[in-house]
Amino acid sequence: MIAKRVLPLLLAIFLSSCAELTQLAQQTLDTNAPLSQNEIIAGLKEALITGANNSADLLGTVDGYYKDELVKIILPPEADIIVDNIKKIPGGEDLVEDVLLHINRAAEDAAKEAAPIFVNSIKSMTFSDAMGILNGNENAATKYLYTTTYDQLFQLYQPKIKASVEKDLVGNISTKESWDSLTGKYNKVANSVAGQFAGLKPVDTELEDYLTQKALDGLFLKIAAEEKQIRENPAARVTTLLKRVFGSVDK
Repeated sequence: MIAKRVLPLLLAIFLSSCAELTQLAQQTLDTNAPLSQNEIIAGLKEALITGANNSADLLGTVDGYYKDELVKIILPPEADIIVDNIKKIPGGEDLVEDVLLHINRAAEDAAKEAAPIFVNSIKSMTFSDAMGILNGNENAATKYLYTTTYDQLFQLYQPKIKASVEKDLVGNISTKESWDSLTGKYNKVANSVAGQFAGLKPVDTELEDYLTQKALDGLFLKIAAEEKQIRENPAARVTTLLKRVFGSVDK
């Protein structure tokens, strides 16, 4: 009687074990199976969101721009004459640095709001986009984000940079007013007969546009570094999906 009761129980345990082994084997096979379109897209989206968020978070902290010499925003080369002359007066060097501090703080403030712009772009990624990135060069993902987000990011950054350079400094003169005064006088000479004969070229740099471009250059420089890390360093692929997607390229 006991044997009759135990036998079905043992059979059930055996069948259950077989089912679990089958499931485990299937999972093992699945990890070696060719990547599906959904996996590739999901993996690339995950990588892009991770890289973009990390870059925005890094630059959005205090001194994210200002203390990083690779991305610190400085005035255009045409402003060298202003900088050189101001530094000659007492406190002038501190004044110049204060201008740069405010500009970089504005960029850091803008970086805090950049992540949603990247996420919106990434959500619209197609399979063709994903394959181009996966099989592209080391900055293919960065180029994709640059193409799909640059204009929106420019609109985010520029007003903050503009407000910074229009802020009055010593003598109620802003960085923008000093810039306009300098370039206005220089252009008058450059456009004269003597200036043209000397080969002088007018300066048409819009200060806030130039500074905004430099701020975005820094942002995409950081994103490119994040992408390179994920592509080249397996340890940076922190999820199974990232390991699977980018591991397929390694092979």
